[in-house]
Amino acid sequence: MQISTTFRHMEPSDALKSYAEEKLERIRKYIDEPVVAQVYLTVEKIRHIVEISINAKGVSTKASEATNDMYAAIDAVIDKIERQLRRYKERLKGHKPAEAPERQVQKKIIAAEDIEQSKEPVVIKTKTVSIKPMSVDEAVMQMDLLHKDFLVFTDAGSDSINVIYRRRDGNFGLIETAK
Repeated sequence: MQISTTFRHMEPSDALKSYAEEKLERIRKYIDEPVVAQVYLTVEKIRHIVEISINAKGVSTKASEATNDMYAAIDAVIDKIERQLRRYKERLKGHKPAEAPERQVQKKIIAAEDIEQSKEPVVIKTKTVSIKPMSVDEAVMQMDLLHKDFLVFTDAGSDSINVIYRRRDGNFGLIETAK
């Protein structure tokens, strides 16, 4: 497991770093290798904030917690991530995704001076992402884990590109493409 720890607005502490690494060992039973974890420890006045982002093969998740004690914040955020990963693993039990190739989407960023010169609408940001084949339930779960409002994915059954999004009422919408 690769763990990078960043201290913001505080002095680096080996004790906090080793405590966070020790607690992150608990999640090893939920996800496969390789695991990359980023831990951000921040102090703002009396609030101690811990943010953890985990990327592993096939799953990404993040969580944050703020308390008056850094150790308590680490414990709370690890509990959150552990709950998310446990729920993810339980949903995947018995479900095997169809084998299909991943697709690539392109990312492009346009300079600000180009936008100011143009009078018509311009695409400001373009991003290349890997689109994985998955079911609609898997897409909803991945969107929840990433805390995103929408997710572009390839439907494992029909091999078409779909978009799932969170509606204002809390439910989900699905946009399917026709071939």
